[in-house]
Amino acid sequence: MIHLQRAPDRCRRRRNTSAHHLGRTVALTLAAGTAVAMAACSPPEKKDDAAASGGSAATAAGAADLGGMDALVAAAKKEGQLNVIALPPDWANYGEIIKAFGDKYGIKVNSAQPDGASQDEINAANQLKGQDKAPDVFDLGGAVATANTAMFAPYKVATWSDIPDSLKETTGAWTNDYGGYMSIGYDSAKVPAPTTVADLLKPAYKGKVALNGDPTQAGSAFGGVQMASIAGGGTAEDITKGVDFFGRLKKAGNFLPVDPTGATIESGQTPVVFDWDYLNAAETKKLSTWKTFVPSGAVLGSYYVQAINKDAPHPAAARLWEEYLYSDEGQNLWLKGGARPVRAEAMQKAGTLDATAFAALPKVDGTPVIPTEAQNTAAKQYLTANWAKTIG
Repeated sequence: MIHLQRAPDRCRRRRNTSAHHLGRTVALTLAAGTAVAMAACSPPEKKDDAAASGGSAATAAGAADLGGMDALVAAAKKEGQLNVIALPPDWANYGEIIKAFGDKYGIKVNSAQPDGASQDEINAANQLKGQDKAPDVFDLGGAVATANTAMFAPYKVATWSDIPDSLKETTGAWTNDYGGYMSIGYDSAKVPAPTTVADLLKPAYKGKVALNGDPTQAGSAFGGVQMASIAGGGTAEDITKGVDFFGRLKKAGNFLPVDPTGATIESGQTPVVFDWDYLNAAETKKLSTWKTFVPSGAVLGSYYVQAINKDAPHPAAARLWEEYLYSDEGQNLWLKGGARPVRAEAMQKAGTLDATAFAALPKVDGTPVIPTEAQNTAAKQYLTANWAKTIG
């Protein structure tokens, strides 16, 4: 979730351009047990920088369309910049990933709104369409991605065949990238250890329970509501019980309307947080009393979604970024951050997975619930209609 900038003299392509959570349990259960309209250019006959390498970066559906990986790298280096958005440095190790990519290819990565939500990425792309500062790429929660697939440019990375079919769109419009399980993080020095989601309704948690963002906009918060729904006897699709749970949490005075960050956790402002296990587990490195709990009766797994903005101002750099993320190096960097990379199974078989980092992942007990695209869509519709009036 980052904004990237492009060279000011390049032709701009104006185009009106799936995303879902994990479609199967493969990578997650490893841890549990294993048309295009060209804008006017001057001169008109000038091709984009990638065209000299065999094709247009803006329409390339694979590196071969540009003449191969070397040609893609050359075109991306010529653009010189990449715009990403809503990628916090401590989220799934994105800080190190951004630096490693920039150092490897000599490309300046412009990171906008690092604390933004998935919907902020889409809003920025629409607001900045046609401008140098528009996002080149997206990293989205499944519900937001599903609603905006028309904005994505199909592209298949070199390691495409390693990605399970259910975790990618057939044309390459979107691809799941890294996943995890929804969890409850808590400061064991400030609150008793919860054993169920329902425990958070008790007086001991008064004014202490935070959700990571607005669930109608942020994928992690959306997952928190789905998990609460499953824990209460509902489903990932029918999240009535999840919304009701947070309504009761607020009525009890336990819901804390503060968007948690590392700073709020370390200061004690948000002693209980609903978030992905890789984010909650990462806080343990900063706060020794911080624990991560995945309820056995509500194991909700999900992947985030990668996609290229069809109106990317740096189309070659955007595609090179995807190639890097899905390479062994990029996947292991996500794993180092506690996230489960989508190619984990294939890399484990090939012996290229970071075994130490994989062994350090939080243990999960129970059968994961992996929402389908249709389930997320139905849940999002109910949430949009009922969240605000329930929470107030």
